[in-house]
Amino acid sequence: MKKYLIIPIGHKFRFSKKITQFTLALSLLLLSQTCNASLFDDFLDWLSPIWSTNSVEVLEPVEATAGLTFELVDMDGVVYNQDNTSGKYLIINFWATWCPPCLKEIPAFVNFYNQHSAKVEILGLNYEGMDIEAVNSFKKRFNVNYPIILFAGSNEQEYSKFGNLVGMPTTLIYNPDGELLHTFIGEIGIEELAQFIPLES
Repeated sequence: MKKYLIIPIGHKFRFSKKITQFTLALSLLLLSQTCNASLFDDFLDWLSPIWSTNSVEVLEPVEATAGLTFELVDMDGVVYNQDNTSGKYLIINFWATWCPPCLKEIPAFVNFYNQHSAKVEILGLNYEGMDIEAVNSFKKRFNVNYPIILFAGSNEQEYSKFGNLVGMPTTLIYNPDGELLHTFIGEIGIEELAQFIPLES
């Protein structure tokens, strides 16, 4: 069974809470070295309402943006944005030639795009410095049939509009209205895409 990690891109870790907990734990450790056992137990009882909680909150939501806006230029000079991809499911796939899981999932994307390009747009965002000839050779070797975007020129600042990249490959799926449905980190295939994109014609 294939394993992959899913991290919502619209969240961020609450590091401040971790720092507070660490500081409190360190203070308690120092206090335990200077107080007798009974005083230390009394102090812990006094603190318990402060740190007791039924659940641990690791993530907190980031304010939602007005909507996905971007402008990417592929290797052939074709511009893709929120307007000319509207009405289709949009798959944004961050990949690199040095990333083995990226290369393993490309045939699945090629097959998926072959069958569903009428309702799906796939944009392969290459995340490395490469020359056009090398990427063209790569596209030919893997029979890539969907647009490839290079991390160069105006595309560099546009990449950040899809959130912070925390692993490769990363695949984001948007619905036809431009709303983020899901973020995958790791190799995926048609089975994972089908969870969010209806395949019936």
